[in-house]
Amino acid sequence: MPKRSRRNRVPSYRHHKPSGQGFVELNGKRYYTGKFGTAESRAEYKRMIAEWEARGRRPLVEPFDLTVVELLERFLVHAELYYRSPDGSPTSEVACFKSIIAIVVELYGDTMATEFGPRQFKAIRDRMVAKDWTRNTINKACSRVRAIYRWAAEETLLPASVYQNLAVVAGLRRGRTQAREGRVVRPVPNADVDAVKPFVSAQVWALIQLQQLTGARPGELVGLRPADLDMTGTVWCITPGHHKNAYRGHARVIYVGPRAQDVVRPFLVGRALNVPLFSPQEAEDDRLAARHHARTTPTNEG
Repeated sequence: MPKRSRRNRVPSYRHHKPSGQGFVELNGKRYYTGKFGTAESRAEYKRMIAEWEARGRRPLVEPFDLTVVELLERFLVHAELYYRSPDGSPTSEVACFKSIIAIVVELYGDTMATEFGPRQFKAIRDRMVAKDWTRNTINKACSRVRAIYRWAAEETLLPASVYQNLAVVAGLRRGRTQAREGRVVRPVPNADVDAVKPFVSAQVWALIQLQQLTGARPGELVGLRPADLDMTGTVWCITPGHHKNAYRGHARVIYVGPRAQDVVRPFLVGRALNVPLFSPQEAEDDRLAARHHARTTPTNEG
């Protein structure tokens, strides 16, 4: 059996003979576990190892002995593991957390995390207003700061009262703040959508039409296969295996009515069940074929 590398080795349970205590060394610091050899001492050793492993083998900290920047560093390790898409890639939520964390560190990085209260929270909010963030964006960023402190309380890195103090700070209300309102995002006019048709492939145009007719997100359609379509009823159904709210246990069904079915049908002809309907390779092949057909100079063939 190959030996475990030094990097992956779990620190052993050891005997401090002068005191008769059991101990373990984690990240260069010695932690005592009680009288060596007793069940209680061994249980304490196992608890310390379990917590050390759960922290990603980072140093154990005394309860509530963290600066704001140390707390945020630990949270980002958690966030990069927690906020992931089904394919394992980080979601956009990680970047959103980083944008607000940069402001928190700028103003209060060296502050003890237990001393970050409503006054400091409002100062962070004022900085976002000064940066010309919209009211809704600021409110979402503040919710993320609260989420960080809620996680810290759950992990017993901070007392729950610190999070509770932040929870009393209300969000910014329309018309009662200097923060600007964001522009209302309205649907693109149909004429503007239709104008792109001559410049895109048949596959891309079909995807555009399907989004208009079904309300589906692009990521729910680009990999669509015949096997993903339930065509047994008058209205076809698509049940995505992965979608935005799947982690909440929500089901999602995309309904494909007669007009949307007419868009899909040409791509079903002769296609195997597990082959994507809107293949980028097929789009490129069609483009090259059209380019070849339109050429005016003679080819070297024959």
